[in-house]
Amino acid sequence: MSAPIDVLEGQLPEGSVVIDPATSEGYRHDSASFCAAGTPLAVVRPTTTEQVQTVLRWASAHRVPVVPQGARTGLSGGANAVDGALMVSMVRMNRVVEIDQVDQVAVVEPGVINADLSRAVADVGLFYPPDPSSWEMSTIGGNLATNAGGLCCVKYGVTADFVRGLEVVLADGEVVRVGRRTAKGVAGYDLTRLMVGSEGTLGIITQATLALRPAPEPALTMAAVFDKTADAMTAVARIMASGLRPSMMEFLDRSSIRAVQAYRDMGLPVDAEALLIAQSDRGSLAAADVAAMGAMCEELGAAEVAVAGDAAESAMLTQARRLVNPAVEELGATLVDDVAVPRARLVDLLAGMDRIAADNDVLVVCPGHIGDGNMHPTVVFDRGDAAAAERAQLAFDAIMRLALELGGTITGEHGVGLLKKTWLRRELGERSYALQRSIKSVFDPQGILNPGKVL
Repeated sequence: MSAPIDVLEGQLPEGSVVIDPATSEGYRHDSASFCAAGTPLAVVRPTTTEQVQTVLRWASAHRVPVVPQGARTGLSGGANAVDGALMVSMVRMNRVVEIDQVDQVAVVEPGVINADLSRAVADVGLFYPPDPSSWEMSTIGGNLATNAGGLCCVKYGVTADFVRGLEVVLADGEVVRVGRRTAKGVAGYDLTRLMVGSEGTLGIITQATLALRPAPEPALTMAAVFDKTADAMTAVARIMASGLRPSMMEFLDRSSIRAVQAYRDMGLPVDAEALLIAQSDRGSLAAADVAAMGAMCEELGAAEVAVAGDAAESAMLTQARRLVNPAVEELGATLVDDVAVPRARLVDLLAGMDRIAADNDVLVVCPGHIGDGNMHPTVVFDRGDAAAAERAQLAFDAIMRLALELGGTITGEHGVGLLKKTWLRRELGERSYALQRSIKSVFDPQGILNPGKVL
């Protein structure tokens, strides 16, 4: 393959193509430690749409697989290498092209970091709500690829709810623009929604037009400590049915609380069974909102309720939730699940996970976006212990099976990637699965785009 790679190198700026194995090693996989990763042919780091076109024309001509990547913070193996693939890293396409205060949209390249965009639009009084826990590292392109969610989803929705239009390079190198800039538009099939969440299997996104909101009013946060997990679930149901619209509703189970407290002393109650963290961003009404949510929690058995008095205290409580992932990683090897169930079945989900953990002799840590039923049960096991890894996989699969039995889904925001590929068919059913494979073949007839992922 040296001659074709030489040709590609000659068509791109110097340094765009990296074939050194030591450098390529860092691009082989995302943050899903349980997924296989192949050996790539090379890494390509384009800076323009035209360069992405050049890469895909070359790949199509030589039938070389292409794996698009962002910051590789994904948790499903969706950005992992396959043998002989070009790893197309989009992080150098990192410009915020435009922020339009009149139409309230931002036009961005895929390598823009989520938090950087959020800060840029905040400077002009606007707000980009999707905020995955990895927002300080993850790119907009990666968020688009997996239809990422985050802490604000309970009120504002997921990434797809803020995508107006996309520029996409198809497998043959042709550029298409799907969607539009306007707030309304229903002409034709919704190819924009199709692209969002497609995990790089239908095309490579090179630009996105994103809807913004006016900046929210100052937020306040409350935390409620429970001795019984079921009481916390009941409180969530009461709050969500009350007419209040919390801008955040997060859950930490006992193991999550202990992990975060061990990782950083935040004064968390390590003997509690559950911790709810809820927020209101309604400015002058926020204090009344969090007080009302706190009162419901107390009525339903909360042992303690703490209401933040100002933005600094609110930020500290929010930070406790954002620290869960790095804190849990300190406990051992992890296999991160991402199931979502109807809120009415959350008690059954948590109880079922306890049984699964006991049956398989593993620790299951379960934080989650409980306001919308999206939980992140994480199986923790000893690194380097093959038997423990096997038990962890059995527990992981049992949790996904349980989620489907409860009327839920195998992934709420992390995507399918490699990690959950074998479960997708079961969730979709044969006819729907076949339709999705047909769509893939229309966009990528040679099957070179992120092969082996999702379907």
